[in-house]
Amino acid sequence: MSLSMVSLSSNPIFLHRFQPCFQFPQFVSIPFHHHNNTHKFKTLASYNNPNPEDTPTSTERLVVEPSNAKESPPEIPSKDINRKVAIFSTLSALGLFLFTRLDFGVSLKDLTAIALPYEQALSNGKPTVVEFYADWCEVCRELAPDVYKVEQQYKDQVNFVMLNVDNTKWEQELDEFGVEGIPHFAFLDKDGNEEGNVVGRLPRQLLLENIDALARGEKSVPHARVVGKYSSAEARKVHQVSDPRSHG
Repeated sequence: MSLSMVSLSSNPIFLHRFQPCFQFPQFVSIPFHHHNNTHKFKTLASYNNPNPEDTPTSTERLVVEPSNAKESPPEIPSKDINRKVAIFSTLSALGLFLFTRLDFGVSLKDLTAIALPYEQALSNGKPTVVEFYADWCEVCRELAPDVYKVEQQYKDQVNFVMLNVDNTKWEQELDEFGVEGIPHFAFLDKDGNEEGNVVGRLPRQLLLENIDALARGEKSVPHARVVGKYSSAEARKVHQVSDPRSHG
């Protein structure tokens, strides 16, 4: 019997001798790359292979870390917004100018320009408000904006006449209406009859109520004889006006 046969017979289950071999996986340290607060790392499968680039199953996962950076500053307004703001500012300035013109910029000259001639007012069948004034009259100038507002409200229903006391043309009217102080407002019905008068600086509401009564055809005005602070008509500077149609 050969030696090989003896060896086999002594090892009936045919167990082969082997030397234990413990092979640990080789780990490869891959540094983390910091960029925009993100980390990339390899899966465990790629660590078992020293060359993960050669392994098609190697994958990458993206881990996003919360950012501690401060919020970005607010955006600068675009040119379109700036343009709209500029247009709005321009319109606001224009509106303020017009408001100021209507409230504070109205002069006696403006009132005279829109007034009706006295003769025409007495013949058109409407009630009439006659204002006796003078360019040098401080109270007349102060009341001009208020008078203008009331006139614009009732101009289609009531006539408005301006008579300059410095004009000798109106001597008869000065005597007829008893003008001693200015401004002097005479309220006439549609037939030219005087229903009352107001002299001097008084609240606009008082003037408004009298004119409203005229426009509604009332038989009398609520404030028929009222006197406030006025300028004396004796200080008038008499002059002759060549134009007979002039009511200035």
